[in-house]
Amino acid sequence: MTESTAHPDTSSTALPKAWDPGAHEDELYQGWVDAGYFTADPSSDKPPFSIVLPPPNVTGSLHMGHALDHVLMDALCRRRRMQGYEVLWLPGMDHAGIATQSMVERQLTANGENKDDLGRDEFINRVWAWKAESGGTIGTQMRSLGDGVDWSRERFTMDEGLSKAVQTVFKQMYDDGLIYRAERLVNWSPVLKTAISDIEVKYSDVEGELVSFRYGSLDDNEPHIVVATTRLETMLGDTAIAVHPDDDRYRHLVGTELDHPFVDRKIPVIADDYVDPEFGSGAVKITPAHDPNDFALGSRHNLPMPVMLDESAHVAGTGTEFDGLDRYEARAKIREVLAAQGRIVKEVRPYLHSVGHSERSGEPIEPRLSMQWWVNVETLAKSAGDAVRSGETVIHPKSLEPRWFAWVDDMHDWCISRQLWWGHRIPVWYGPDGDMVCVGPDDEPPAGYVQDNDVLDTWFSSGLWPFSTMGWPQVGDELKKFYPTSVLVTGYDILFFWVARMMMFGTYVADALGAQTGNNTPVPFRNVFLHGLVRDEFGSKMSKSKGNGIDPLDWVAQYGADALRFTLARGANPGGDLSVGDDHAQSSRNFATKLFNATKFALMNGAAVGELPAREDLTDTDRWILDRLEQVRLDVDAGFEAYEFSKACEALYHFAWDEFCDWYLELAKVQFARGDEARSAATKVVLGTVLDALLRMLHPVMPFVTEVLWKTLTGGESVVISQWPTSSGVATDTVAADRVEDTQKLITDIRRFRSDQGLKPSQKVAAELIGLDEADLGGQRDYIDSLAKLTPAEDDFSATATIEVRLRATTVTVRIDTSGSIDVEAEKRRLAKDLGVAEKELDTTTKKLGNEQFLSKAPDAVVDKIRGRQQFARDEVVRISAKIEALGSGS
Repeated sequence: MTESTAHPDTSSTALPKAWDPGAHEDELYQGWVDAGYFTADPSSDKPPFSIVLPPPNVTGSLHMGHALDHVLMDALCRRRRMQGYEVLWLPGMDHAGIATQSMVERQLTANGENKDDLGRDEFINRVWAWKAESGGTIGTQMRSLGDGVDWSRERFTMDEGLSKAVQTVFKQMYDDGLIYRAERLVNWSPVLKTAISDIEVKYSDVEGELVSFRYGSLDDNEPHIVVATTRLETMLGDTAIAVHPDDDRYRHLVGTELDHPFVDRKIPVIADDYVDPEFGSGAVKITPAHDPNDFALGSRHNLPMPVMLDESAHVAGTGTEFDGLDRYEARAKIREVLAAQGRIVKEVRPYLHSVGHSERSGEPIEPRLSMQWWVNVETLAKSAGDAVRSGETVIHPKSLEPRWFAWVDDMHDWCISRQLWWGHRIPVWYGPDGDMVCVGPDDEPPAGYVQDNDVLDTWFSSGLWPFSTMGWPQVGDELKKFYPTSVLVTGYDILFFWVARMMMFGTYVADALGAQTGNNTPVPFRNVFLHGLVRDEFGSKMSKSKGNGIDPLDWVAQYGADALRFTLARGANPGGDLSVGDDHAQSSRNFATKLFNATKFALMNGAAVGELPAREDLTDTDRWILDRLEQVRLDVDAGFEAYEFSKACEALYHFAWDEFCDWYLELAKVQFARGDEARSAATKVVLGTVLDALLRMLHPVMPFVTEVLWKTLTGGESVVISQWPTSSGVATDTVAADRVEDTQKLITDIRRFRSDQGLKPSQKVAAELIGLDEADLGGQRDYIDSLAKLTPAEDDFSATATIEVRLRATTVTVRIDTSGSIDVEAEKRRLAKDLGVAEKELDTTTKKLGNEQFLSKAPDAVVDKIRGRQQFARDEVVRISAKIEALGSGS
C-alpha cells in the first residue's frame, strides 16, 4: 500500500483539544477553492472523470434528497481526483420556469402589482433581478456540504450559451420533423394557466360523488341511456355516449342520437371495445376535450371536441346558463337543474377516486384540449433504450433496467410548450398570412413576423445539460476532454423524466458531437447510478405535511458536515431507500470524534509516516493490522466501483473503530511499554502508515476532519490532492492473523467473565493461564495481561473461578482469583437496580406488542425494532437474575 513520504508534525499540540466542526469547515472549504483543487484542466494528460450536477431549482434550497445526491457525487469525484484523474464536477442551477414565475408573481401581488400590468419584458427583468438577489442560496448550502465542484464553470439554464444550445436543438428537431404543433390533451393548471408535465402532477384520493343521469327521453318506453360521472360539469362537453359492441341492452340504440339537455347538440350512441359492459350501466359519456380516455376514443371515431372550460377552469362558450361559473359551481348547478328535470337517477356519496393535483399550486389539474408544441419521441426513445441494451450506458442497479425499458419503449409524445413568460421562448415566428418559420440562434426572423408566446418546458433545457454546459454547440476543450460524462448520479424517482430526456437528446446529437470531438460514444453518460429515497428513521417518506423532514443544514450546524455526509453515504446502495434519524447523525459525529482522538493518541506516541521496516522486523500485531488495512482497501475499492457506498463505509467504520482504535491502539500501547526501541520505532511507523491510509480512504466521505488530521499527521499540503492508497504487494501473514485473533478472543472472553462477575474494568486480578504455549500464544501474555487486567499468579495463588476458552488449536484454561475483589452487597444492589430497568423495558415492549392498533399502523421495521428490544430485555432479566442468585448462594 502506497505511503506518504511527507515529514509529519508528530506533536499532538498541533491539533485542537477537541474536534469542533463549525470552527474549521468554512475555512477549510474556502482554502480548497482558493487553491484551485476543484478546477478542472481540460489540457491535462490525466484520464478524465466528469459529472454534471443535476441542476437544482434556482428557487429552492437543498433537502435531504439533494444532500444525498451531492455527497455521493462528491465522494466519487474526490476519490477519482486522488487516483490521478482530471476531475470535472460541473455545477449549475435550473431556471425552474413554473416555480420561479410563481414565486415572483406572489411577490408582485404582495406589492400590489401583477405581471400583466408590467408587461412581458419588464416582468422578465424582475425575475432576473430576483435571481441575482436571492438565487444564491443553494450555492452557499453546497459549500456547507463540502461540494468539490468547479465553481469557475457554474452554469444556469437561462445563460446565453445554454439558451443558444436550446435554440439550436429546437431548430434541428423542427427541421427533422421531430417537433410539431398540434391540439392535444394536456395536464392543465387552472391556477398557473399553463400546461404542466406529468412529473408535476401528484395523485391523491378524493371523496367525491358518482352521479348517474339520464340522456334521452324521460319516458322509460322511449330511447334513453343512463350514464354516471364524478365530473358532472363536463357533460356540457359531451359529444357521444359509448357502449360495448356486444352489449345487447344497447344494440338497438347504436347509431341513433339523443338530445343534449342544455346544448344545441345531438349526442350519438357509438360502439367501442373500450367500454366495460360490467361497470355501472355499461354506458359511458364521452367528453373528448377533457378526459384522456375519451380523447383517444373521440379520435378513433372522429368526434367533435369542444372545449367547455377556459384557462381558469370556468365554463365558457357553451351558450348555456352555466357560462362563467367555475367548474365546481357548475357541477352543483348542473346537478340541481338535472334533478329538477327528473334526469338524476341516483347519487352515491361518498365516492373515493384518484385525482391529479398540481404539485406547484395544489389545485386539481384539468385534462384539457389545447394547442401545444410536441416532440415526436418514437425514434428518440428507441435510441435511448438501445443505448442501455447495447451497454453503451450501464444502469446501476441492473434491477431497474426493466423499468427503464418499460418507460422508453412505451413513451408518448412529449408536450414541450408552457404558457409562461419565464423560460426559453419557443423560436417560432408567425407571419401575417398564417405561415410560420423556426429561427435558429444565428438567424433573424422575417420582418413583420410575431414570435410564439409560449416558452419551453424546463425539462427541455435540462435535457441538454450534459453537453450544453460544456459549451455546445461550440466545441472546445471541455467537450473534447470530458464528454461523454462518466456517471450520472440521481434518484430513481426521476429516472423516467430527466434521465430519459438527456438520453434522448444525447443520442440525437451524437453523430454531430462525435464528428466534432472525435469521440463516437452515442450517449451523454457511461453509467447511471440510481440511489433510493431518504426516509425518516421509521421508514416513512419525508414530507412537509407529515412534519418528518430533516433540513440537512440543521445537521451540518448541529453535528458537522462530515457527520451528515457519513450518515448518508453509509446508508446508500444502488436502488435502495435509506432511513435516517438523529441517532444516525450522532453516531457519525461520534465516529469523527473517535478518529480525532485516535490520531491525537497516535501523535502523542510518535506515529511517523515513512518507509515501513522489513516484515520480519514487525510484530504479529503490526503485520496483522497492515494486512487488515490491505483487505479493507480492497473492500472499499470494490464498494466504490460498484456504487455500493454503504459497503465501503461499513468496511471503513468497523476497521477504524473495532480493529484500529479498539484493538491495535491498545495492543500498540503494550508494544511501546516493552522498552524495545527498535520495535517501538517500527510500531510508530506502522501506526502512522495505517492512520495515513485510513484517513485518505475516509476523505471522500468525511473531507473536513480527515483534512485536519492528515495534514497534522503527515505535514502534507492537503489530503484532497494526496494519492489514493494502492496495493501493498505483500502476501497476507495468516500465522500472525491467527495469533492476534486468538489473542483477541481470549481477552474478550476474560473481559466478559469479569463483567459478569461485577469486577470493575480497571481492577486487576491474579490469574493462571494454562495452555498458552499449545495455542501458540506464548509470546502474547503481556498483551493478555494488559488488556484483560490480569496479574501473574503467585506461589500462594488460589483460584475462585475457572473459565475455558476454545481457540483454533486448543483450549486455554483461565484460573482466576476474585476473592476480595467484589463487595457482594453493593453488587447485589447494583444488579437489583439493573434488573428493575430490564423488567420495566420488558413490560413496556410487551404491552406495545400486545396493542393491535399499534401493530396495524406501525411500519414493519418499527415493529421489528420493538421485538428486538423485548427479546434483549427478556435475556437481560434471565442473565441478571442468575447473577443475583449466584451471589446469594455464595454469601
